[in-house]
Amino acid sequence: MTPQVHSINGPVVTIHGGNFSAYEMVDINGLRGEVIALAQGTATVQVYDPTAGLRPGTPATGTGKPMAVTLRPGLVGGIFDGTLQPLNDHAQQLWRVKVTAKVGQQLSQGLVFAEVEETPLITYKATVPPGVGGTVTRCATNGEYTATCPIITLDGTYDFTLSQIWAIRTPRPMATRHPLTKPLITGQRVIDTFFPIAKGGTAAIPGGFGTGKTMTQHQLAKWCDADIIIHIGCGERGNEMTEVLEDFAKLTDPKNGRPLLERTIIIANTSDMSVAAREASIYTGITVAEGYRDMGYHVAIMADSTSRWAEALRELSGRLGEIPAEEGYPAYLASRLSAFYERAGYITTLGGAEGSITIIGAVSPQGGDFSEPVTQQTKRFTHCYWALDRRLAYARHFPAIDWLTSYSNYNLDTWYATNISPQFATARAKAMQILQEENALMEIVKLIGQDSLAENQLHNLQLAKIIRQKFLQQNAYDAADTFMPPQAQFKLLQNLLG
Repeated sequence: MTPQVHSINGPVVTIHGGNFSAYEMVDINGLRGEVIALAQGTATVQVYDPTAGLRPGTPATGTGKPMAVTLRPGLVGGIFDGTLQPLNDHAQQLWRVKVTAKVGQQLSQGLVFAEVEETPLITYKATVPPGVGGTVTRCATNGEYTATCPIITLDGTYDFTLSQIWAIRTPRPMATRHPLTKPLITGQRVIDTFFPIAKGGTAAIPGGFGTGKTMTQHQLAKWCDADIIIHIGCGERGNEMTEVLEDFAKLTDPKNGRPLLERTIIIANTSDMSVAAREASIYTGITVAEGYRDMGYHVAIMADSTSRWAEALRELSGRLGEIPAEEGYPAYLASRLSAFYERAGYITTLGGAEGSITIIGAVSPQGGDFSEPVTQQTKRFTHCYWALDRRLAYARHFPAIDWLTSYSNYNLDTWYATNISPQFATARAKAMQILQEENALMEIVKLIGQDSLAENQLHNLQLAKIIRQKFLQQNAYDAADTFMPPQAQFKLLQNLLG
């Protein structure tokens, strides 16, 4: 029986007939879909394109391949949808290629055979795909080629181009995963000093509407010491994504004076786009990140927000008729979140270089309720928790990271002691003790007034206020205050405590 559409429920389409496999890509009259459930003679497909106008009886064709994206030069500086289809002008571009391989050379998996200046800041490195190796029997000369032109041939059989196709739900292999011992320097005092994130680590930024999640991520994207930034706008408003694109084009990279967009990739799946593509967007982003990580780059992913991604997952689950779990989310919410966050890490690539992926995910709990499932499950799989407080945001204290409920589980004291000062951990602990004591004293002040406090307690209250206003608070629009290196952070904290 020829496979054809039987029923349509939004982005979920049921196909009768055919012999499909799980997660196989399907073509339905030009619409792209992915098999997400199989029964005898029936395949359930989530479609990444709008299904308006689609009718029962429309023929469907399996591709025999899983949902995949093409890793190629030209991604940096571009804006794409959740399946890596370009949203801005895109043409089959000629790239000036420097071929580094030579005829007769033995090449194993992960080794670089050609380089392209993708932007003035990023050099794209074409590598031998995982699981492949051999002797170079043909080699192109230096010149201009498209991403699909063969550059080298191994063993007279396998032709390799500048691009690679990789399934988005399959992590790319690595040689070694390393312990996380180096911080991702952000220049934000409350993060670097009190709640640092390791390079290759994971962090969550939960916060209600108006608490500054997007602005915090913009600061991290601009100032963190990653080579490449991937911004995933997952279910955000269209005007917000337009603002991100315009802002990043105007922002100057403080490290080199070039536009920040020259080392940024934007994956935009706005709230009016397909929910199926939104569900795939975070896997698309992490796959692209792994591609650049395997070239030896340090990549930082800003996912804004994983709550909108979870809502897409909930909608698809509901259309499939699955039994809902807490607050209607599917029972596999936790496993899907872990599959995303566990792909972070600091590694040695198959080619012997070092690279990392750091994931910073924003969470938008409805009504600012941090006990809802997405926030709670995200806490399980991230080691940094930067909780944004609405009261701090309304008091114009930014970044509005609550120092009493936030935490970092990364032990980076050795790095700080070696590279900053042996007294760094002591100064941080003393400042945190003063802030915690202020919270306890303010409870007493609310009950019986400030006159009941001893002189040293009044002194600590004043000192805590100075730490909050002069250290924790930071002005993103002030050229002198928007970024502070860790060495200066330590000296400032020492002066305040002294």
